[in-house]
Amino acid sequence: MSPRPPPSRADYRVFTALQTRWADNDVYGHVNNATYYSYFDTAVNAHLIGAGVLDIQAGEMIGLVVETGCVYFQAAAFPEPLSAGLRVAHLGRSSVRYELAIFREGEQTASAAAHFVHVYVDRLTRRPVEVTGALRALLEGWQ
Repeated sequence: MSPRPPPSRADYRVFTALQTRWADNDVYGHVNNATYYSYFDTAVNAHLIGAGVLDIQAGEMIGLVVETGCVYFQAAAFPEPLSAGLRVAHLGRSSVRYELAIFREGEQTASAAAHFVHVYVDRLTRRPVEVTGALRALLEGWQ
């Protein structure tokens, strides 16, 4: 567990409901640390797809994770419902640093907190592209 205090729900702009699955628990009886990364990726992409700014099948631009990290504060376990809080800490020309946290139902402080850095690239060339238009407007609203 981390020496820094966990963030609170009030620190985040948008939330995604998540349901733990039977397979999320490890042999120690709690959600495995690697599973949290799936939760974070799901939260970011569900919001982007839902807002219509990410087309995972045919969009010209995609986001690639280039950096990530997570701090754990308390364990969660199946069958707990969870929620993921999301905010944008930094929006660059072609990159964004998302900060996320996982909350247990009814808890105001995070069980885990993480960051993801996405670099937006052209789907075919994999070269960085500028974040513009509706995507930029959405991300600015999450700052």
